[in-house]
Amino acid sequence: MSVMPILLYPDPVLRVRCPEVTVFDDGLRKLAADMVETMHAAVGVGLAASQVGVETRLAVIDVSVGEEEDDALVLVNPVIDDPKGDERDVEGCLSIPEFTEKVDRPTEIRVRAQDLEGAPFELVAEGLLARVICHEVDHLDGVLFVDHLRGLRREKAKRHLRRMREEAIA
Repeated sequence: MSVMPILLYPDPVLRVRCPEVTVFDDGLRKLAADMVETMHAAVGVGLAASQVGVETRLAVIDVSVGEEEDDALVLVNPVIDDPKGDERDVEGCLSIPEFTEKVDRPTEIRVRAQDLEGAPFELVAEGLLARVICHEVDHLDGVLFVDHLRGLRREKAKRHLRRMREEAIA
């Protein structure tokens, strides 16, 4: 396993809608393991494949931030169904460092996905886990959490992203 570099805004891969995984092999398992190690090293709770430059529908999540051994959830080709409730809470993103803002997300979702062997499964997620799953599936669709902001919060995000873009060019 190895830690991978995390792409930062404005990298164009962050805006790509990732294609579905069709091959379930050792390469996919290694990518997932490397992503879990990368997420833990960055002290994150979720990471999408696009954030490490791989355009494929794979996300890893661990709301224990690595505290619970082998607690990482791996979602291949995730689809969110049946969102319920609404809650506004603070989010951040490993690809947009040093910026957090309150984002509205469902309080409960059902997610359909496949495991690393290709077997389908479903789970109902609530609270923080639901929020993180929504955030990571957004990444797989080329959507960033700042895209959900409105009004003054959106203007604040635009200023931060503009600074990041200018720093990337310099």
